Amino acid sequence: MCLFRIDYQELLHNSSFCLVPRGRRLGSFRFLEALQAACIPVLLSNGWELPFSEIIDWSKAAIIGDERLLLQIPSITRSVDHDKILALRQQTQFLWDAYFSSVAKIVLTTLEIIQDRISSHISRNKLMWNSLPGGLYILPQFSTSSAEFPFYYSVLGKSPSQEFTAVIQAVTPLQSQSQPIVKLIIAVAKSKYCAQIIVLWNCDKPLPLKNKWPSTAVPITVIEGEKKTMSGRFFPYDVILTDAVLSLDEDTVLSTNEVDFAFFVWHSFPDRIVGYPARSHYWDGSKGRWGYTSKWTNEYSMVLTGAAFYHRYYHYLYTYYLPASLLSMVDQMANCEDILMNFLVSAVTKLPPIKVTQKKQYKETMMQQGSKTSRWADPDHFAQRQACMNSFSSWFGFMPLLHSQMRLDPVLFKDQVSILRKKYRDIEKL
Repeated sequence: MCLFRIDYQELLHNSSFCLVPRGRRLGSFRFLEALQAACIPVLLSNGWELPFSEIIDWSKAAIIGDERLLLQIPSITRSVDHDKILALRQQTQFLWDAYFSSVAKIVLTTLEIIQDRISSHISRNKLMWNSLPGGLYILPQFSTSSAEFPFYYSVLGKSPSQEFTAVIQAVTPLQSQSQPIVKLIIAVAKSKYCAQIIVLWNCDKPLPLKNKWPSTAVPITVIEGEKKTMSGRFFPYDVILTDAVLSLDEDTVLSTNEVDFAFFVWHSFPDRIVGYPARSHYWDGSKGRWGYTSKWTNEYSMVLTGAAFYHRYYHYLYTYYLPASLLSMVDQMANCEDILMNFLVSAVTKLPPIKVTQKKQYKETMMQQGSKTSRWADPDHFAQRQACMNSFSSWFGFMPLLHSQMRLDPVLFKDQVSILRKKYRDIEKL
């Protein structure tokens, strides 16, 4: 006679279905335990009110049976096909992570449900609560329409608008027409997808006269903030009407072809950051902390917002979701706002950013090293970014950044064919 000792946790994690016992205390514990283990709960308690049933569609994550038909449960579970089982298990993981994985999330979900009851005119709908990224990342003050958020385009059969708004951070005086910012404005304005260019004047010098800016086919709006902070570049300005935002540093070197191709890629991945300068993070075991690296490798986890596209909703989320302590930290150091945006987007999407075509030599001139206004001239700049990594991961409670090796290039990029056959002809010359 052989006796097999089966570990309960192993059995739980390797089972497709978990029968939840009747009884308020034990049943509630087993129900949450099943969610955590991606085991589909099978409920046989008529009249049992499931948690947050006001906003959660439990039919997408559980099998709800009739306790009077107990003997039919085996045939019901056997009739569920593999695709349905996968969908149910994925939904258990989403619900667990979004609303039940910590006491803080349970409390916050409760408060947000109450808020939706009170402000029913701007409440979140069932789609927002029951699909990624979840209701806690959806701020209904931004919009009550699912079509305004980048996460639901595919579900609704919609796509983002065909234009973008360029937002350029300016921190140095405009003294000549040969400066990088002037060349950048001209290159961006030539894009057929560019609707407008916004220059955020974060320089201590007075605003340049209107005739100092280059003449372009698209309108140029110069905004001078009352508080010239680094977080100001991610403020949800009312003048930004397009879904896509092209975030740029004033010293970024981009051609019109590069702008067009990056926008084309972003259009297929509207919930992610898509751009050129990539960075990465790593775990430093000797120091017991996260590290930041700018070394060129095949792997990256961040795309810096000095040359990147993202959805305008992330401006709203950055400004109103993140705590004031993190924003103050960024503003005091005049550093790390790009890292914080990457943390936020990866935490929301659970996906890495997307890097597009690599230049032969990506010019990050970082302005003149002797410039007093240049944050890159600060010798503590790199050390600050290391510190930011750990402060941000501490607030989020985990490291949201994910590594990726994917890079998207234009069709026929670097192929030995006629240049006339290539759509983005200028990119490979750079």
